[in-house]
Parts: sequence; C-alpha cells; structure tokens
Amino acid sequence: MTLDDVADELYGLDPGEFVEARTAQVTAARDNKDRALATEIGKLRKPTVVGWLVNLLARELPDEVGALLALGDALRDAQRHLSGPDLRRLTTQRQQVVRALARKAGELAADRGRTVGEDALRDVGQTLHAALADADTAEQVRRGRVVTAASYSGFGPAGLTVVQGKSATKPPKSEPEKPMKAKKSQERDLDAERAEAEAELADATSGADEIRGALDDANAELGQARSTLTDIDHRIEELRAELEHAEQERQFTRNAEKASAEAVHRGERELEAAERRVEAARRALDDLG
Repeated sequence: MTLDDVADELYGLDPGEFVEARTAQVTAARDNKDRALATEIGKLRKPTVVGWLVNLLARELPDEVGALLALGDALRDAQRHLSGPDLRRLTTQRQQVVRALARKAGELAADRGRTVGEDALRDVGQTLHAALADADTAEQVRRGRVVTAASYSGFGPAGLTVVQGKSATKPPKSEPEKPMKAKKSQERDLDAERAEAEAELADATSGADEIRGALDDANAELGQARSTLTDIDHRIEELRAELEHAEQERQFTRNAEKASAEAVHRGERELEAAERRVEAARRALDDLG
C-alpha cells in the first residue's frame, strides 16, 4: 500500500475515526518493515470538520467539483484578457455554484448523521473560492485531501493570498519591470478588479432582489394566514354559541326525559293495579256461576 492509497482512505473517514485509523496504518507499515512509509503516514494531519465536508464533496460529487474548478480556469483566462462581460458572468456563476455545493455538503453530512452549522458551510464556500484562485488548494480539493478551511483575498495572480491555518501562499515576486510596463500592468489589474467588483455588485443586487421577492411572498402568506385565522376565530365563537345553545337544549330535553320516565313508571304501576282489579272481578263473577 502506498502513501496515496492510505491518504485516500484516511481523508474519506469521519474526523472522529481518523486518528485511530492512522495509528492502525502506521502500525501496519511498521509490521511490513516500511519505516519510511510509517513516518509519512504519521505526518498526515487530522482534517477539521470543514476539511471533511470538502473532501466529502470531492468524493461524492466529483463531476460537480471538477466543473467548479474548471470554472476557475475560465475566470483566470477572462482576467488575463480583460474580458469584463465574461468576468462578470463567470463570477456570478462561480458564486452560485459555490453556494449550491456548500448546501450539498451540509446535506451529505446530514445523510451521515452529522449536523453542521452555517459557519462551517460558510467556511466550505470560502475554501472552494480559494481553490478557484490557487492551484495547490484546487489540487487538494480535487483529490479530497483538504485538512482545514482556506480563504482567499482577491482573485487570480494580481492579489492572491490563500490562507490555511497560519500559513499563507502568495505568488512569487516577478522581476522588476519598466515603469511604463508596470503602469499598464497595474491598469490591467485595476480593470480586472473593477470588472469583478461590478460582477459582485450585480450578484449582490440579484441576491437582494431574490430575497426581497421572497419577503414579499412571505408577507402575502402572512396576511393570508392572519385573515384565515380571523375567520377561524369567528367560526369558533359561532360554534361556541351553538354549543352553549345545544347544551341548554340538552339539559331541557334531559329534564323532559326524566319527567316522561317517571310518568311511564306511574302508568305501569297503575296498569298493574288495574289488571289485578280486572282479574279479581272476573273470579268473583265466575264464583257466582
């Protein structure tokens, strides 16, 4: 078994299972007299919950994650060629896809009996954004070996800063350029940043409009619910009045039923007495011949 094989297995596990499984792999490597492999396995870091969520995405939804990372290539190309419309369109698409994948990460965790908070899902989104900007982070995401959350500042070579834990990866410094060339480069960077800012604004505006529409719908539903509740309350009052009247009628009928029952009992006793009298009179007549 190679280090890649072990890493693939370990980073597919729940974080709570990682340390025990890593120890077992180290022991197995030592038993096989492969001390170098045992040492390398021991260096593998336990993933955070965010790292585990990103790794879940890479393993369960490789096509969707691959499409997102390919989108990062398109964004960098649009920035290099200063294609403002393309950059705005791709930036909006990037944000939509990242949000969707972050939500799916939460669903995948729920399928495994784990509930994750909004902060963790937000960090998943930040890590995916960082993967779009940095090739090393993208490779970690693609292979499902993310250890911890990553974040980024800016996009592309002009302002990339990817942070994982306390380490940072920044692009190497280029050789000094001539003043005019440097100025043009700065202008290109500024144009690209402006295009991305416009895309961010368009996406934020679209998101606000979507939320505003949802709020309008919610208010309409609230008004309908309150109206229905008022109708139900009125109906309850009417039913209570009907119930009170029915209870009064029931009491009246119960009294009538009691009186009728007593009359029946009296009639039965009187009938028995009358029948005894008839029988006595018949016997007396028979005796007289």
